[in-house]
Amino acid sequence: MISEEQFNKELAIIIANALREDIGDGDHTSLSCIPADAQGKAKLLVKDEGIIAGVDFAKMVFNAVDEDLKVETLINDGEKVKYGDIVFYVSGKSQSILQAERIVLNSMQRMSAIATKTRFFADLLKGTKTKVLDTRKTTPGIRALEKWAVKIGGGENHRFALYDMVMIKDNHIDFAGGITQAITKTKKYLADKNLDIKIIVEARSLEEIKEILENKGVYRILIDNFNYEDTRKAVKLIGNQCLTESSGGITDKTIRKYADCGVDFISSGALTHSVYNLDLSLKAV
Repeated sequence: MISEEQFNKELAIIIANALREDIGDGDHTSLSCIPADAQGKAKLLVKDEGIIAGVDFAKMVFNAVDEDLKVETLINDGEKVKYGDIVFYVSGKSQSILQAERIVLNSMQRMSAIATKTRFFADLLKGTKTKVLDTRKTTPGIRALEKWAVKIGGGENHRFALYDMVMIKDNHIDFAGGITQAITKTKKYLADKNLDIKIIVEARSLEEIKEILENKGVYRILIDNFNYEDTRKAVKLIGNQCLTESSGGITDKTIRKYADCGVDFISSGALTHSVYNLDLSLKAV
């Protein structure tokens, strides 16, 4: 995974781009009707139920807009919220609060939706060793926020991007001429480039799993689109030779059954690509 320093850089880029996109050469509505020295206070109001996420990010946004804005936090990231809850108060220049409002709301609504869905999936796995993973099926430009929300919700992050982990999938295998060829070439490439990153290989059948296992040094095998019976056979076949991951159309109705097959991880793109924003408002006090 990427380092904390690199992750923070991603967040800074997201904030800078959001401010550029939303404010441009000025918030002319606020500038025209709110005095520059006017002070105000607003509350983040919950109008839904779920897991709140993005509180710490909101603080970053407020700080980027105006370092003098003060945030009083009542509910922290990862906590359950219900209709009528107040997550935080923000106070300072009214113009600054208004400039940050939409960026904070858009981000927190999306992050809270992802955290809520992730917590729902994670709760379904209680009592098993299996952890739920996200994917790269994220919104372009705000991946760091969405993966952060998964962690807040109790899930685990898969690779962040193409550069921090090797994931040899079906197309790579076919283009490379086979599993052994793909793994061999990958190992040589990593050695030549002096890169210390993990290798995951996707398997489409039990025969492919056997071939993957013949090539040592694979970190995790992706057991893709297997039924329950074959997943159990795959887990038994792999044993302790490497980690296991199930994927492919797994829903809340099937996730527990796949976990009961003994896999270490279950990945779900739905954590980030199929959510409905949590309803939040920033209201003047």
